[in-house]
Amino acid sequence: MFLDLFPVKKPVFAMLHFKGDSRKDKLERCLREAEIYRENGVDAMIVEDYFGDSDDVRAGLELLSQRGGFTLGVNVLDNWELSWKYAKEYGAKFIQVDSVAGHLTPEDDIPYGEMIDRYMKEGGMYVIGGVRFKYKPVCSGNDVETDLRIGMKRCHAIAVTGEGTGIDSPTQKIIDFRKTVGDFPLVVAAGMTPDTVFEKLSLADAAIVGSTFKDTRKDTGDVCAAHVKEFMDKVFELRATL
Repeated sequence: MFLDLFPVKKPVFAMLHFKGDSRKDKLERCLREAEIYRENGVDAMIVEDYFGDSDDVRAGLELLSQRGGFTLGVNVLDNWELSWKYAKEYGAKFIQVDSVAGHLTPEDDIPYGEMIDRYMKEGGMYVIGGVRFKYKPVCSGNDVETDLRIGMKRCHAIAVTGEGTGIDSPTQKIIDFRKTVGDFPLVVAAGMTPDTVFEKLSLADAAIVGSTFKDTRKDTGDVCAAHVKEFMDKVFELRATL
């Protein structure tokens, strides 16, 4: 049902990272980047405190919700509660959580799972959840298939990455995840480029894109309209074959 939010197949979610020297600069940049994404056909934007903080996320959500016309997601890093709270407050459609299974010891995973269960029962919000996500340790003692099956009970789409930001999400890892999750929505959440759209997105259901949209192709760069257009043109080509 998560994918029903979007009128197209293979939706693309772009990151709003809050780079800037001041709150004013961050918000102006946020709005400028959001307009670039919208003009070039990006399907949703994830508001994340990557370079900022949770207050920046809240201010950005307020600004974008007032402007209207954007489909929004939220990721206050490592803070499920604030992500959920802000998403509901400002009408976002989903949250992203970097890891929903595998990163905690069995002992610590018990209260974490109970917390997630409370939110999932509350409902009214979709969740993209990572398993074996970049930079997250593997402490569960489980094999990847077990953690994926646990993760599928804790979110509405599984996110798969490689080892880090801007680093390729290995095709074999996507294939392996797909074998376990079946028809459950699978999102490639790092390292995609225009050259890998057909390869990666043919296997997955959606993509989260950040670095490749920047002028330097690195997370520290500035969003570049030409790079967004180049990537989305490849996505449009892929959709036309479906």
